[in-house]
Amino acid sequence: MSGWTHAPVLAGEIADMLIVNPDGVYLDGTLGLGGHSKIFIAALGPQGRIVGLDKDGSALAIARQNINDARLQTFHASYLDAPKILKQLGKTGIDGALFDLGLRSYQLDDAGRGFSFLRDGPLDMRFDNGAGRGAADIVNSWPADKLEEIFLKYGEERSAAKIALAICAARRAGRIESTAALARVVENACPRAGKIHPATKTFQALRIAVNDELNIVQALPAMLKDIILPKGRAAVITFHSTEDRIIKYGFKTLVESGGWRLVNKKVIEPSWKEIKANPRARSAKLRVIEREI
Repeated sequence: MSGWTHAPVLAGEIADMLIVNPDGVYLDGTLGLGGHSKIFIAALGPQGRIVGLDKDGSALAIARQNINDARLQTFHASYLDAPKILKQLGKTGIDGALFDLGLRSYQLDDAGRGFSFLRDGPLDMRFDNGAGRGAADIVNSWPADKLEEIFLKYGEERSAAKIALAICAARRAGRIESTAALARVVENACPRAGKIHPATKTFQALRIAVNDELNIVQALPAMLKDIILPKGRAAVITFHSTEDRIIKYGFKTLVESGGWRLVNKKVIEPSWKEIKANPRARSAKLRVIEREI
């Protein structure tokens, strides 16, 4: 993974909205290769600190190299572990937090991680590739009705039933172990009709199921009450509609409970210029909330 980069989405806008106290403590709950945090560090004073969390252990080492600043502390952990980690650090709260919920470019481009059908590799898809079950376990063991359910729920795949049955038929001849093998099964069941590969939504749904992404996102807004100080802010970047709905209504619930306000009532999206430079930013949506009391 050495030498890989990741273009941070909406980085300037987030730094302007999030870093309200240059000498404060900030959380990057999805540190990745450190693209956002590198920009945050530049906006911090000498007393400022960033706590960086990520489930991808190999990414943390690259982030430390990319930033190379003592003001960054990193932990191999989910962002839901933030309250526990901040307590260990003796912090009663933080001035701001970022959660970038997208799949990182370096993960997508690494065939060994198994996220993409564009490069043949083991069917894995785990953010933390040292823990839990991989996509191959789901594809080769779950019954057709359960596969159909996740393809519908997480991928909004109209041909979910057909794809689930095709997978079950194919695995009777032998385990489906690679990304290319799964993509062939889906394409045979649903031949390509346009530019978008027919396996796109199936792969998205499997990744979400493998990493339990939506249940984790669901818990994020309520967790903010345990970590954000008064006048502190939290920014969340989402990349598909289901996650964005969860964050939108989670923030709405916080506002209705009192003591919180939306910094941007209308979702912020990348400019045409940013999308042209980084096409993978095109589906990004940013929401920011502030704790008032």
